[in-house]
Amino acid sequence: MRPFGALLSYEEAKRIVDAHIKPVSRTETVGIDDAVGRVLAEPLVAALSIPPFDRAAMDGYAVKAKDTFNAGQRNPKMLKLIGELTAGQTPKATVKAGECLQIATGAMMPRGADAVVMVEDTESAGGEVKIFKSVSPRANVSLVGEDIREGTPVLKAGVMLDAGKIGVLATQGMTKVQVYARPRVAILPSGEEVAELGKKTRRGSVYDVNSHTVASIVTENGGIPVISGVVHDDPQDIRDKITKALKNDLIVISGGSSVGTRDLLVTVLHEWGDILFHGIQVKPGKPTLFAIIEGKPVFGMPGYPTSCLINSYLFLLPTVRKMARLLPRRGETVVVKLGRRVSGSVGRRQFLTVRVEVDEAMPAFKESGSITSVADADGYIEIPENIDLLEKGERVTVTLF
Repeated sequence: MRPFGALLSYEEAKRIVDAHIKPVSRTETVGIDDAVGRVLAEPLVAALSIPPFDRAAMDGYAVKAKDTFNAGQRNPKMLKLIGELTAGQTPKATVKAGECLQIATGAMMPRGADAVVMVEDTESAGGEVKIFKSVSPRANVSLVGEDIREGTPVLKAGVMLDAGKIGVLATQGMTKVQVYARPRVAILPSGEEVAELGKKTRRGSVYDVNSHTVASIVTENGGIPVISGVVHDDPQDIRDKITKALKNDLIVISGGSSVGTRDLLVTVLHEWGDILFHGIQVKPGKPTLFAIIEGKPVFGMPGYPTSCLINSYLFLLPTVRKMARLLPRRGETVVVKLGRRVSGSVGRRQFLTVRVEVDEAMPAFKESGSITSVADADGYIEIPENIDLLEKGERVTVTLF
């Protein structure tokens, strides 16, 4: 057994990772219906004005505004009705003094009219319309280019395409858009005891949990998970599997980063590239490793499911988002009372999983090997390195998953 060297602080480990992670520069073209959540790779300059023509913003009557001046409930203005215009029609009539034209929301304004009187402020009778409220020029009219003007920039490169921005693309008649590629993340479980899903387990083996929890984090945060076969406890197999994984943007290896006699990953990585840290002051997840191999970042995550998943939330999640050019995730938090006394881990920052029950946080952590420590939790509380005990009833901040 080889003991850990000096453990790195949580903040320093985060700083080192962030300093060595670069956003993916590859781009690809996708249909706009597949572009939600993707990051725009080039600025969009409007080719069309929106609205493309002056249009009615309300159901009512298109009028010359001056014909409505001084109209009121007791002295309505009387205008001659010359027709009706629905959305999608091209107006043929010209509105002259003393005339009006019934118009639907979104319909093109007819020549001669410069305002719309809302239908609520009118009364139609026998080919004439009573106007009970005066309007000013351009009232209830959306002018051409009022929303988007042709030739002006409307979306910047680097923005994430949400529903509203997809709508902007649609106004321009675009069916495809250039976006940044998602980072590809190779996920390699290691250890002779790990069995792939779908295969029979043998005595002493367990199914591969980590690959699938890690893949979920990658997918939820803009990446593409690439799950590979189990890495065996053999230096050559470790090298072969990592060599194949290097065609991806990031590599995550679970297990093999501790200090047992058969944990060969550290030795192989040390001989091959640069290990930037191995061992951090956190609980769970002390054995977490970060290295650069042939220019590619490599995480060595603990093998225990809870340790692997918690450290994936802490380190992998922000890494994938940065590579995908997404903004940092704004973790939602709630402040509640602690449901029972818990011990800290002096000298290591502890991330304790909890369930939120009404206004209390109840610890959910069992052990690092129990995936239900996370599955049964709503989030985690952070206990600083210098705290050895939190009493029941203390107010704590829960970061929700």
